[in-house]
Amino acid sequence: MTSDPDLDGAFASIAKRDPQTHFVGGSPFFLIRRARLVALAARHRIPAIYPWRQFVVDGGLMSYGTSFTESARQTGVYVGRILSGAKPAELPVLQPTKFELVINLKTARALGLTVPPALLARADDVIE
Repeated sequence: MTSDPDLDGAFASIAKRDPQTHFVGGSPFFLIRRARLVALAARHRIPAIYPWRQFVVDGGLMSYGTSFTESARQTGVYVGRILSGAKPAELPVLQPTKFELVINLKTARALGLTVPPALLARADDVIE
């Protein structure tokens, strides 16, 4: 996908297949268009799962992915180490260690979905 009209066509095509769910990938293209993606999923009544909480705050159903806050904190630690004289090439490569599950119950109700209590209990944040 390279343009907004591609999104409209993609969601129309997905909706014709009557999906059980849809996963939106973690591309910067999708992140900057998150409000549009959330609106298209709602319009077509597609239960979508997103990579980051920002989508859910904007009205998406749920997200599971890395924590932006933790990633930003770790970036700050690395910048501090580099400014203190560490050579970037000698710093270890880090993998994300904090992931978060966020669920939007208002969106679930609008889609006619019931979120199992066990899933709600595991969520890091539930938006009502």
